[in-house]
Amino acid sequence: MAQKKDPWTGALSSHSSLLRPRDLASQIDPNHHSLSISRQAELVGLSRRSYYYQPVVNETEEARLKLHLNAIDEIYTERPYYGTRRMQYELERSYDIVVGRDRIRHLMAKLGLEAIYPKPNTSKATLGHAIYPYLLKGITASYPNHVWGTDITYIRTAEGYVYLVAFIDWYSRYVISWQLADSLENSFVLQALQEALCFTADCGLGVPDISNTDQGSHFTSAAFIELLEQAGIQISMDGKGRYLDNIFTERLWRSVKYEAVFPESYQNIQEAQASLTRYFQFYNHTRPHQSLDNKTPAAVYFNLVSKP
Repeated sequence: MAQKKDPWTGALSSHSSLLRPRDLASQIDPNHHSLSISRQAELVGLSRRSYYYQPVVNETEEARLKLHLNAIDEIYTERPYYGTRRMQYELERSYDIVVGRDRIRHLMAKLGLEAIYPKPNTSKATLGHAIYPYLLKGITASYPNHVWGTDITYIRTAEGYVYLVAFIDWYSRYVISWQLADSLENSFVLQALQEALCFTADCGLGVPDISNTDQGSHFTSAAFIELLEQAGIQISMDGKGRYLDNIFTERLWRSVKYEAVFPESYQNIQEAQASLTRYFQFYNHTRPHQSLDNKTPAAVYFNLVSKP
């Protein structure tokens, strides 16, 4: 293979001829003090036109992908127990979308979705992290801060999907705290937990007796566990196949999506943040809940209900 000199250093290189145009373009400095872009392009063996070329985005395919993702999002929110077979039927029946089950499986994975019918290994903990027992068998939340439930869901925007975590009091359905993030890094979950603990301390309500989560890596991380243990909170984790353990949070996600996310069609995470701030204020303080005798979560949560 013929060797070429690096135009900047003069060193010999045997692989420059294998570089793709975009790799060569990355070597060009548009602010070079003495060499023009044309001269730099010539030195690296790239045409000036190639330097300015921008790949054409297949807008038709992107629109098709977004259509499919949004349809699956809406179906799953309504019927989270649907697997690929029933999802395929519903897509064709209600949305006139005809796709194979492999594509549905791929799109559900892209959204982080999985049908919630009982099956093993629905949430994978980080290797090496402890798994705590399930403490809620035969127990019903019977006063504020008896049990907190926590989960993560996805929120769609025009710029892509973002992620929402919330801590909810099972007795009153009050959303103690929530956070939105554009990635699944652990920091937004830890921040939401810290805010929840600070909120109850400021209100003079103390910490919950029990925190219940699934066995996902966010909730089995050393940092998350440490915060709960330092606060003296008992840790409960859903067992394999216990798909209804976090049903109150699942109902919250359904309300959030049908009453805020779907009607407003967020453009970006900033719009989602502003809208959800308004929505959770409405959800906690204005929206009556039939299961609470048409009281609001705030009315029940802040009522002085003593432990039995």
